[in-house]
Amino acid sequence: MDIVLLIIGFLLMLVGILGSFLPVLPGPPVSWIGLLLLYLTKAVPDNWWFLGITLAIALLVTVLDYIIPAAGTKKFGGSKAGMWGSIIGLLVAIIFPILGPFGIIIWPFVGALVGELTNNADQKKALKAAFGSFVGFLTGTFLKFLIAVVYAGLFLWKAIEYGPELFSFS
Repeated sequence: MDIVLLIIGFLLMLVGILGSFLPVLPGPPVSWIGLLLLYLTKAVPDNWWFLGITLAIALLVTVLDYIIPAAGTKKFGGSKAGMWGSIIGLLVAIIFPILGPFGIIIWPFVGALVGELTNNADQKKALKAAFGSFVGFLTGTFLKFLIAVVYAGLFLWKAIEYGPELFSFS
């Protein structure tokens, strides 16, 4: 049973990292569930303080992911149209990976700009607001990615530390 929990936990780590970029998947909470599964094995001793702190961080980052883009957009004079444009641009980058990894950076900005232009006639103001929306989006995404990668590192560290116990068939 430990091996099944380990494999599912590892897959959730990968989904959590992917969820850092996909707006439909909550990356850090999914990664945290992977950590939880590792700690539910018989081989890894319970550490409820560790799990509680990492859960609080995952939930905080998830909440901040909704606040940071709005704050960035507001600071640069943008609107909700710019935020939605940024999200739609990211989905375009994921569905149509024409520009490769650069698409993850370019398409959200283009989407935010188009969203602001549809909401605001002034091109200079729309460009500034799109930049704010884009910076906020990138900040939230980076924060989610950082937490998901740290959780994956902690998962691997504990899995390696308790590897002999996890893979013993007794």
